[in-house]
Amino acid sequence: MKKSARDMTQPADLQTKTGTGPIRHTHPIYQNSLPPCNQACPAGENIQEWLSLAQSECYEEAWQCLIANNPMPAVHGRVCYHPCENACNRKQVDQPVSIHAVERFLGDQALLHGWKPKFNVVPSGKKVLVIGAGPSGLSCAWQLRRLGHTVEIHEAGPMAGGMMRFGIPAYRMPRDVLDREIQQILDTGITLKLNHKVDDVIKVKTENDFDAVFLAIGAHLAKRIDIPAREAGRILDAVSYLSAVERGDVPKLGRRVAIYGGGNTAMDAARTAHRLGAEEAVIIYRRDREHMPAHQFEADEALEEGVIINWLRTIRDIDGTTLTIEEMEIDANGRPQPTGRYETLEADSVILALGQEVDLSVIERISGIQLHEDGVVIVDEHMMTSVPGIFAGGDMVPSERTVTIATGHGKKAARHIDGWLRGEPYQKPAINPVVSYSELHLWFDTDAEATNQPIVTPEEREGFDEIIGGLTSAQARYEAARCYSCGNCFECDGCYGSCPEEAILKLGKGLGYRIDYDKCTGCGACYNQCPCHAIEMVSEEAQK
Repeated sequence: MKKSARDMTQPADLQTKTGTGPIRHTHPIYQNSLPPCNQACPAGENIQEWLSLAQSECYEEAWQCLIANNPMPAVHGRVCYHPCENACNRKQVDQPVSIHAVERFLGDQALLHGWKPKFNVVPSGKKVLVIGAGPSGLSCAWQLRRLGHTVEIHEAGPMAGGMMRFGIPAYRMPRDVLDREIQQILDTGITLKLNHKVDDVIKVKTENDFDAVFLAIGAHLAKRIDIPAREAGRILDAVSYLSAVERGDVPKLGRRVAIYGGGNTAMDAARTAHRLGAEEAVIIYRRDREHMPAHQFEADEALEEGVIINWLRTIRDIDGTTLTIEEMEIDANGRPQPTGRYETLEADSVILALGQEVDLSVIERISGIQLHEDGVVIVDEHMMTSVPGIFAGGDMVPSERTVTIATGHGKKAARHIDGWLRGEPYQKPAINPVVSYSELHLWFDTDAEATNQPIVTPEEREGFDEIIGGLTSAQARYEAARCYSCGNCFECDGCYGSCPEEAILKLGKGLGYRIDYDKCTGCGACYNQCPCHAIEMVSEEAQK
């Protein structure tokens, strides 16, 4: 008789020799393995743990767990490109868990209810200077404070947040959310000095008795490109343009705006231009959609809002409001090549979105500091520069530039700074093996589709109001419950119920199980019934 696909009991495999009998050849052990979502998170969040707490409606506890690694969940739940979801084993079945949506829910709940971070530290007597109040600097300051150090942030600009504020438009990152999460960080006792540019790091460090320095200056300078121009019209760089909009100094762009570039910043610049009244916003990019640096959903949202994207195009000349555009084609190596075919485009303004560079003037007076050929600071495995006591992270070091990666850099640097200050170098704990989907023994079939966040239709979008909504409490619990708990026991009793020898002992809620090896025959029933691969079969010979 054909067994139901939903039968929780796995059929016995009589083809394979298990080795059970008078001599046991293998035995089960409980082990914690690494979920792929945790491994993929640039901020090093314990995603599976806080999802489990959220599933149980322990929202504040889940938030406390989350902020131990990332102090700005409401921000990251909105702007992170969630590589954790790309790694989620659940996507092999239906869709990955909407981790970012649950993270945003927890962050929003903390702001709504006024939850406060809970940690008790013993003052270390050490004082650290953080230069830059972007995601990396704020993250490092937060972690250093948790470790007992006195922290002072010097920010050259009038507001904290760095590129979270001046590079991400408000329709993606509401400013009240950003401001409140930054304030939560500062309320732990961190000092922030705005409009406080540091020109001489060593001098400031010495005169103010700082024991260490963390450099976290974002990439605020626009990359330049030489384009022949005769009586060029209005030309702006995307970074300065978005920053001016944030400050309320809105530049006049005219009816037609051309944006040169194919990254996320180009998409944001075009969508912002539309919101500021431009009748036509055209993105010009020299590669095709497959090879653009912007995320696919960013391009989708831009197109939905009426942005025009001209793929395989490059600007060759600017004459007043007339742009000469050359068509490109992609060669076998994925590189754009000129075709000799030209067209013209009229534009009142041109916004250059060709990437950003770091302002390295802050380190000019630091003798002996080493720079990478790409114009960033070289650091060792401890995030320390070639000058002892001076560390760097975020946009200042070789790395992909995202908010979450910068946050991870800040956490990593804080741990190494702490180790350096205490004379006890930080040692990263050993990493457990990552659990793949093929290693799971799922005896349940949930058929649970992911929850879609509410979104304002393109026709209804006005100004810079947020366009993507959050989850309800019921939706957050449901989404958290979709997690397979890969690699870690959630006490489903699968092993307990399947053991023919009653060798599995329950220790009580939250305490897991114990194996009575005097009864265990090594049959592997518990291993085969464990849906999350929290049990491994180990050779008896290997354990001798």
